[in-house]
Amino acid sequence: MDSRKLIMLVGALLMAAFTAFAGRSMLAGSPAPEAQAAAARIDGPEVLVATRALPVGTILDAGALKFQPWPKELVENAYYLRAGTDMSKLIGTVVRLPITAGQPVTQGQLVKPGDRGFLAAALGPGMRAVTVPVSTQTGVAGFVFPGDHIDLILTQSVDGGGDGPPLKASETVMRNLRVLATDQRTTDQKDDQGNTVVQTFSTITVEATPKIAEQIAVAQTLGTLSLSLRSLADNASELDRAIASGSVSVGDGKDPAREQAVLDRLANTPQTGDTTYAVGADVSRFQRRTVPGRPPQQGGGTTAPGIAAPTAIPGLAPVGPLVRITRGNAVTNVSLAGKN
Repeated sequence: MDSRKLIMLVGALLMAAFTAFAGRSMLAGSPAPEAQAAAARIDGPEVLVATRALPVGTILDAGALKFQPWPKELVENAYYLRAGTDMSKLIGTVVRLPITAGQPVTQGQLVKPGDRGFLAAALGPGMRAVTVPVSTQTGVAGFVFPGDHIDLILTQSVDGGGDGPPLKASETVMRNLRVLATDQRTTDQKDDQGNTVVQTFSTITVEATPKIAEQIAVAQTLGTLSLSLRSLADNASELDRAIASGSVSVGDGKDPAREQAVLDRLANTPQTGDTTYAVGADVSRFQRRTVPGRPPQQGGGTTAPGIAAPTAIPGLAPVGPLVRITRGNAVTNVSLAGKN
């Protein structure tokens, strides 16, 4: 091949390679400068926006809000501006109107603790607020705060009407209850350095369905109620199991917003049933495992319903079992002694 043609071919190849490399570099690097330029073009103050979707009744924490620049011509008087806004006072407030992710938060969308209707705004649709008395031992030593999720454990003694010590039993009767307030506090208490102050409390207010609210009221009369703090990962794992078993449907996945709303609602739903329990014998070999049975009646065996126990008369043989017949206000005892 002619040397001139060879040189021209090599030069063309080098030019093509350089052009391809330059084009690739321009395509790969173009988004970053455009994004930086777009961010630099925002000329306005920093306003408070939601970092995630906040449905009605959400108790705000530090990760739910952030400040970001906003076009000054779109800033409204109801927005929270960085200048003059104390974020610590917004922690623990409740969302009264739904807020989408990235949307500026307005003052009318939040209800502060102590405001009228605060507790009603914190409740989800169809839910009720129930107050449960607790002690330092039954209240996780004060390490429960508004917004946490707990289980309720009922501890009671079951006599059974027989001889011997009663059965000691403990049972998880309600799960995944959202804490609304401890005593009359609806937010965490902070010290001068911003650290959470652990304080004991004597009552706790939780969110429950009407049926669970009735069950909690009955449980308080049966024995002692204790709190069991739930891990943040528990709700997700239980929800995954429910979806895998088919007991919970989240739709066809075509509407991510609706699907997320369903998941959020299910994750915050109180639950009963499928309870676990422990009895005294599970802890100590000297405790019972069953309820004490009734002792045998006099004469051996037990009596059937409606038949009185044999009665012993001094100086005479037992008259045997009796049948009690009631006619109006008249009561007659008929002896069955010697009858087959």
